[in-house]
Amino acid sequence: MRILLTATASYAPPRGGATRSNLVWLNALARAGHVCRIVCGPSAPAAELEVHPSITLLPVVDPARRVETLRREIRDLQPDWVLVSSEDLGHGLLREADRSAAGRVVYLAHTPQFFPFGAASWNPDPQAAALVARAAGIVAIGRHMADWISRELGRPAAVIHPPIYGSGPFANLAEFDRGSITMVNPCAVKGIDIFLRLAGRMPALDFAAVPGWGTTAADRAALARLPNIRLLPNARSIDDLLAGTRVLLMPSLWHEGFGLTVMEAMLRGIPAVASSAGGLPEAKRGTGYVIPVQPIERYLAEFDEQAMPRPVVPENPIEPWVEAIRTLLGDRAAYERESAASRAAALPFVQGLDAGEFERYLAGLQPAGSAGRGASPTVESLSPERRALLLERLRRRTKA
Repeated sequence: MRILLTATASYAPPRGGATRSNLVWLNALARAGHVCRIVCGPSAPAAELEVHPSITLLPVVDPARRVETLRREIRDLQPDWVLVSSEDLGHGLLREADRSAAGRVVYLAHTPQFFPFGAASWNPDPQAAALVARAAGIVAIGRHMADWISRELGRPAAVIHPPIYGSGPFANLAEFDRGSITMVNPCAVKGIDIFLRLAGRMPALDFAAVPGWGTTAADRAALARLPNIRLLPNARSIDDLLAGTRVLLMPSLWHEGFGLTVMEAMLRGIPAVASSAGGLPEAKRGTGYVIPVQPIERYLAEFDEQAMPRPVVPENPIEPWVEAIRTLLGDRAAYERESAASRAAALPFVQGLDAGEFERYLAGLQPAGSAGRGASPTVESLSPERRALLLERLRRRTKA
C-alpha cells in the first residue's frame, strides 16, 4: 500500500500523544514494506527523528503551502489511503484530501477539540463534518472516543488503540517514600490550576512539572512562584521521567481522547490520580482515584502564545485532590494497593495490543463511494495498481 499521512502538527520531534500514536502506526507500516509519506507542520531545529528511515517526511511551515504540498503528493504518489489526523484546526487538509483523493480518506480521530463536529469542537464546521462522515474510515483511539463520535456525528468508528508503550518488560518504579507528584504539560486545559492549588495546600511535598505543547510563559511563572515545584526538562524516555515520580497527577479539564500518560505510569506501578474528563476513566481501567470535575465548556475568541484558544476555566474544589494525595502518601498500604492494581490492570491491556491491527484495518477497507460528489473519479485519480487492473479488464472486454 501507499500511505500518505497529513496533519498540522510537528513530527520531528513528535508533539503530544496524537503524533506519537500516528508515528507508531506509520513506522509499523513502513517496516512491513508499505510506502509512507507525511505532510506535516514544521520541524524543530536539530530534532532527533523518530521516523522509520524509509518514511518521507515533508514538514511545511506555511499552512497554504502545506495544502499545496498535500495536493502535489496525492497527485504524484497516488496513495491508496490519505490519513488525515485530527490536528487540522482549520480543516484545510481534510478538504484538500477529500478533493484530491475522493473516497480514499481515513480520519484519525485523536483530539475532539480539533474535530469539525461535537460539543467539544473549537471550530465546528458542518461542511467539514460531512467530509468526515463520508470518509472511507474513521479510527478512534478508545471506546469512549468511538462512542462520542457515534453520538455526535452519527457514524461508527473503528477502535484501534495505538501500541505506543513498547514491548516491555516494564520496570516497577513505584516508590512510596520518595519522588514527586508529577504533572506533564501543565497548562489551562490540562488543569494547571488544580496542580498549583494542590501544591500550595501541601507545601511539605515535592511537586514536579514537565512543560509541554500547551505551557505558556505565564504558566511557567506561576509554577516558579511555588518553592516546592520543580520544572523538569522533557525526558528522552518515559522511564527517565517516571523513575522520580511517586504519583502521576492528570487533572485535565478538557475532553481527553484517552490518557496515554496515565497508562504509561500504571504500567510501571505508579498510582495515577486523574480527572473524570473524557477518556481518562477508560485509561484508568477500573482503578481508583478518578476525581469528578466540572470540565471546560467555553473558550474565548482569542489565542495564547501557543496558538490555543483561551479557556474559561470553571471552579473545581481542591479538597478531593488533597484527600487523594493524603491517602496515597500517608498510608503505605493504600499506596501499595493502588500501585499493584494499576500494574495489574495496565499490563494485560498493553500486552493485548497488536502493532499489525492498523495495517489489517487499512487492507480491509474499501474506498468510499463517490455518490453525491458531483463527479465520478477520473482514471488519473486511481492508484497505479487500480489503473492496471482497469486496463486488464478493458483488454479482456476487447478480446471478448
